[in-house]
Amino acid sequence: MLTWRTNSRGSDVGLAKYDSGEIGHGKYDSGEIPRGYIPSLTHSQISGEIPGASPDHMMSPVGNIGRRGHQFPYVNHSPNPSREFSGSLGNVAWKERVDGWKMKDKGAIPMTNGTSIAPSEGRGVGDIDASTDYNMEDALLNDETRQPLSRKVPIPSSRINPYRMVIVLRLIVLCIFLHYRITNPVRNAYPLWLLSVICEIWFALSWILDQFPKWSPINRETYLDRLALRYDREGEPSQLAPVDIFVSTVDPMKEPPLVTANTVLSILAVDYPVDKVSCYVSDDGAAMLTFDALAETSEFARKWVPFCKKYNIEPRAPEWYFAQKIDYLKDKVQTSFVKDRRAMKREYEEFKVRINGLVAKAQKVPEEGWIMQDGTPWPGNNTRDHPGMIQVFLGHSGGLDAEGNELPRLVYVSREKRPGFQHHKKAGAMNALVRVSAVLTNGQYLLNLDCDHYINNSKALREAMCFLMDPNLGRSVCYVQFPQRFDGIDRNDRYANRNTVFFDINLRGLDGLQGPVYVGTGCVFNRTALYGYEPPIKKKKPGFFSSLCGGRKKTSKSKKKSSEKKKSHKHADSSVPVFNLEDIEEGIEGSQFDDEKSLIMSQMSLEKRFGQSSVFVASTLMEYGGVPQSATPESLLKEAIHVISCGYEDKTDWGSEIGWIYGSVTEDILTGFKMHARGWRSIYCMPKRPAFKGSAPINLSDRLNQVLRWALGSIEILFSRHCPIWYGYGGRLKFLERFAYVNTTIYPLTSIPLLLYCILPAVCLLTGKFIIPEISNFASIWFILLFISIFATGILEMRWSGVGIDEWWRNEQFWVIGGISAHLFAVFQGLLKVLAGIDTSFTVTSKATDEEGDFAELYMFKWTTLLIPPTTILIINLVGVVAGISYAINSGYQSWGPLFGKLFFAFWVIVHLYPFLKGLMGRQNRTPTIVVVWAILLASIFSLLWVRIDPFTTRVTGPDIVKCGINC
Repeated sequence: MLTWRTNSRGSDVGLAKYDSGEIGHGKYDSGEIPRGYIPSLTHSQISGEIPGASPDHMMSPVGNIGRRGHQFPYVNHSPNPSREFSGSLGNVAWKERVDGWKMKDKGAIPMTNGTSIAPSEGRGVGDIDASTDYNMEDALLNDETRQPLSRKVPIPSSRINPYRMVIVLRLIVLCIFLHYRITNPVRNAYPLWLLSVICEIWFALSWILDQFPKWSPINRETYLDRLALRYDREGEPSQLAPVDIFVSTVDPMKEPPLVTANTVLSILAVDYPVDKVSCYVSDDGAAMLTFDALAETSEFARKWVPFCKKYNIEPRAPEWYFAQKIDYLKDKVQTSFVKDRRAMKREYEEFKVRINGLVAKAQKVPEEGWIMQDGTPWPGNNTRDHPGMIQVFLGHSGGLDAEGNELPRLVYVSREKRPGFQHHKKAGAMNALVRVSAVLTNGQYLLNLDCDHYINNSKALREAMCFLMDPNLGRSVCYVQFPQRFDGIDRNDRYANRNTVFFDINLRGLDGLQGPVYVGTGCVFNRTALYGYEPPIKKKKPGFFSSLCGGRKKTSKSKKKSSEKKKSHKHADSSVPVFNLEDIEEGIEGSQFDDEKSLIMSQMSLEKRFGQSSVFVASTLMEYGGVPQSATPESLLKEAIHVISCGYEDKTDWGSEIGWIYGSVTEDILTGFKMHARGWRSIYCMPKRPAFKGSAPINLSDRLNQVLRWALGSIEILFSRHCPIWYGYGGRLKFLERFAYVNTTIYPLTSIPLLLYCILPAVCLLTGKFIIPEISNFASIWFILLFISIFATGILEMRWSGVGIDEWWRNEQFWVIGGISAHLFAVFQGLLKVLAGIDTSFTVTSKATDEEGDFAELYMFKWTTLLIPPTTILIINLVGVVAGISYAINSGYQSWGPLFGKLFFAFWVIVHLYPFLKGLMGRQNRTPTIVVVWAILLASIFSLLWVRIDPFTTRVTGPDIVKCGINC
């Protein structure tokens, strides 16, 4: 049976005992008097939403608001909780959904509070089909509200057409160049020539896969004023869709609680109706530090949120707001702003001290584990074996700010973990949040953020709603992806942490096809798409010849037969969606429910897909979100505990067809690919003010480890059944979109030819041979045209995208650095995992703040095995350059001509590795600098000796070596 942790007296539910205030505090047994009080759920029933605090403590009197009792998470101590309470609730919810389908035929949409919306209000029947116009009464809407909420802004033809012409010309020149290289071998250096040609062919294929998905880039504009006129008018209840926001964290030592707190505060202060926002924080490490830090954050939010909304400040993460070096009085006209800002800054500094105190206490874990104030142990002391925990900190009817206004919901979630179960890392944690949020609030859309990515633009959710709630576009959109922007990066962006070329060029190109790939954070999902449903199919207009031939409509019987054939064909392919919401609705509506068994059978089949929770299954069929009318807070929280149990996903489609897809550490790419294969499209939204900002590892070693993890995930996808080379051909994935996904999975393999190509210049310089034969004047034209086309493509790409040349060049440099280090290791690790079953551990990227000075971490030297290949290549190329020049000096002017070609390739490698060399020679690392300099100097001396004296034909004495050393 399901039990609930309450107090040291150990009752099962015992909600009434909390009236007396006998509650412990969850600090580290410090004995401190808690500050403030978190109100709790009452026993009253709710309609359409869950109250915002936990049922394990009651509402405090008005006079005691300043005191806080302890927040105890709901805990599941049983691996197999009873399902008796969910059956009746799930059947009621199922019947409510059925009544909703019946009401659709009558022209009304049911809401969770028992009322209905006529077609002229909110999202009416005219919104059901994406291909229909927005059907509303003319008396209620003016011309402005009839307009679309967004529009495509094509790249000017004066910029995009020359770019496309150069791409075509470059492809032609590349084919001629490769033809020449293949048909003109170098006889005296055949192995070197063969390796170089193989590498060049691979580079050409890689360039094609990367270039052509950028053929038709677009920009987009949103109209927030039209969105407000249509869905959020003043004086009327907001019709904006509810949004559940997910924040994931694992290790509070690598992901500081203060960073997570700033992200949560920016969410709670977002410019969106508070009753439509719910924030879920996933603590996959079950850390008491995270739990208590979140309790402190919820208390500080009562003061921070009204301050943000009163003065409309940006950004709404206090750490970054107070760190801005700008005139904060600009555009501020209220005289009280200066006083309130000064007081709020002091409140935030006190909040930081309290968080730092929690972190300091958490440095040393007691032998018996963490003990709560009431003497009971923290349920998550064993991070690999603990029950599921849920705590609702803020929310409706209890979560009020300092001015008495309602706050968004804030929920702490730590899923159950037991030995012997596969938990699937971040993807498993995200799927647990999907189920918990569906049971408690069931927002129509989901936003997922990393714990270090705060909301930088308070209107970010409204920007996404301009696409998702557009009646003509939103029904076919699976997610809206925002670009990642970063704080705390050095001005030169030495290691290309901003990824500007990817976010400002590649993803804009994909937006002109079927949409950008999912990049793991800053993405607003359509919940329906995550559940494995396929998008609605727009009916194609009859062609010209079919209309001439008198084509007639199919009868209902023929339609059923064709749909059955199509289904049988689709389910033969694993890429086809497992569900079709329209088919489910048509089947149930057509049956009129004369047979009660049909209702039960359809519910049972869905439970096999989604798991044994009838409440959750019923929530998946609510297109517009909300929870069942008859739900009570206690029953919903019990159901939420059940759906995060570690055995819930057994024998279901979670992770294979539903939710975040398992099988790779880069679950984001895999999840987006599955949606696109089903026929959904995604949107790329780039508002003028960046929607989200995060932190990036600016240290070279941390950056390479991050790139290693991404590349390893791509290799895992490449060797899995979801590889885009052969997966999804029975679906609706566009051809060039497949090109992009293929390039996303095979790019680490480029590290092998890249490594060989970086070694070839040094080998040529040391051996005196070259990979290219003597060429005629006519053949040299194709070499020149190839280099011109390469530079022209880059220049025109920068021209239409607005990316600076410095950012473009940093990306090129780090492509080489990462290619010969992290990508290379990822290939071998991936092969070991596939062939030998040797798995690699997932390392969380450190997100520590820069507290030791401006970019102090940038100059920190951390040795890792990833640095061995680039260091080796750099040294041998420097040695080759010295050896080649000294050989030319000794041989006379006739040897300088062939030397220039070899030096060109060697300098190409050295220039691309220059940021790496600079990272080794950090200003705070004198020892590595001296070691590298002496290594290069000694290698150069020995190379000169090798050139000056032929060891195979000349006898060398000691004085000769000394003389050569003096000459060097």
